[in-house]
Amino acid sequence: MIPQDRHVPERLFLARHGQTTWNLEHRLQGQLDSPLTAEGVAQAHAMAARLIGSGVTTVCSSPLGRALQTARIVAAALGADLIEVAELAELDHGRLAGMTWAEIDEAHPGHREERAANRYGWAFPGGESYAEARGRARRALSSCGWASAGTPLLVSHEMIGRMLRAELRGLDATSALALRHPHGVVFEIERGVERML
Repeated sequence: MIPQDRHVPERLFLARHGQTTWNLEHRLQGQLDSPLTAEGVAQAHAMAARLIGSGVTTVCSSPLGRALQTARIVAAALGADLIEVAELAELDHGRLAGMTWAEIDEAHPGHREERAANRYGWAFPGGESYAEARGRARRALSSCGWASAGTPLLVSHEMIGRMLRAELRGLDATSALALRHPHGVVFEIERGVERML
């Protein structure tokens, strides 16, 4: 169910940025960045094509480069306004950003086990947890509601996207963490009901 905030849109679209070079290398990106691959650019164009005629006039984007590049492609195709919303940035992976899990296991033994024991509450060292990011997701939804005329598209990331969807659908932590958002997929969420375009 949609949070009781009258500024949260009753209907919106949610997209994850296109594939990046670090996605291919299985590196944690967090709030660091890597560029879209050619496939990632193609995914952005494909998402734009699916959204033509959807009524989107505002694209709210994470300020991180991979999301902004995706959002610019979609906004240009739709003739929509593009607004950066800081709260849509990916979870902060702190000192682990830019590393693979194999590198993390070598440099920081025990982190993977600690995270597995409390995935929702565990904070990336020097970064944040899903629990902390959920409040940020709530603020992002309100910010996009204030900024949008009509139905907005939010372009963000997989981890913060889980928290956005959890807020919109009223999901508990376990259900939220089970969500997946592959590259190139757009979700439409209206009054707490989600469907994939």
